[in-house]
Amino acid sequence: MAMTLPSSASTSASQALAVDTRSLNALKYEAGQNGPQAAKEAAKQFESLFMRELIKSMREATMKSGLLDSAQGDLGMDMLDQQLSVQMSGQPGGLSEAIARQLSRQMGVAEPTFSVPSTLSLPQVTGRTGAASKPTVGATGVSAAPAPKGRDDFVQHLSSTAEAVAKESGIPASFMLGQAGHETGWGKSEIRNKDGSTSFNLFGIKAGKGWTGKVAEVTTTEYINGKAQKVVAKFRAYDSYEDSFRDYARLITDSPRYEKAQATAKSGSAVAYAAELQKAGYATDPEYARKLSGAIQSALRAQKAQA
Repeated sequence: MAMTLPSSASTSASQALAVDTRSLNALKYEAGQNGPQAAKEAAKQFESLFMRELIKSMREATMKSGLLDSAQGDLGMDMLDQQLSVQMSGQPGGLSEAIARQLSRQMGVAEPTFSVPSTLSLPQVTGRTGAASKPTVGATGVSAAPAPKGRDDFVQHLSSTAEAVAKESGIPASFMLGQAGHETGWGKSEIRNKDGSTSFNLFGIKAGKGWTGKVAEVTTTEYINGKAQKVVAKFRAYDSYEDSFRDYARLITDSPRYEKAQATAKSGSAVAYAAELQKAGYATDPEYARKLSGAIQSALRAQKAQA
């Protein structure tokens, strides 16, 4: 049976590396010289070799019929395994992404970026209940651009928006940045819509009965009777990060539920603010106050370093 290879198979190093392990050292060296794209390619090849060994082990553990027991049959199976390993490697969210980041750190080059497909599992966030409010009109500019991943870039990207909302609400910008960072893993685990686009929901605010805006439905982790459980919940979706900041500030300042939290925000104590949010039931995680206060302190350090 003839097998059709990808059109780039004759020239692509990614295809050659599926069978030529000696080329890996050359590609690894190239990753250190040429930057994140080469590191990304090298990682794909490492994953390809791993997948090939995995497929080989699976075949050896499977009972054979004996119909294809021949040198030609073994060669055909080997070629098929090679092609499968190439096609299965480099998929979004796969092993190659973790390898690429590790390789980039070892080589001292910038970490590569990866797109997030809509078919991937949606991020897990701890749930919170928000009071009913009307959605705000989407803003333009930096608050509508995708937030970068990583604490320092995340804080720098959103600081101006947080500062503007802080002047209006009285909630310190570092408090909001820290909470947004904690809820999203500093931009790495944002709540996303079904098509993979961001919902701009930085604070994990759920869409209650009074919410008339857009909604993102995702799987989240809730603590019920002290035990973590997976549930499907609806979260608010916005047109920009500015909308998210303003809706969060409105929730804290307008809802009687968070009256004590608002009062402690003026004191400047991150520990007290986080404790009051937990007492008011902002999140079901029993460790939420400790985690949040730590994130706020981290955001404050990032702000000071960038000042």
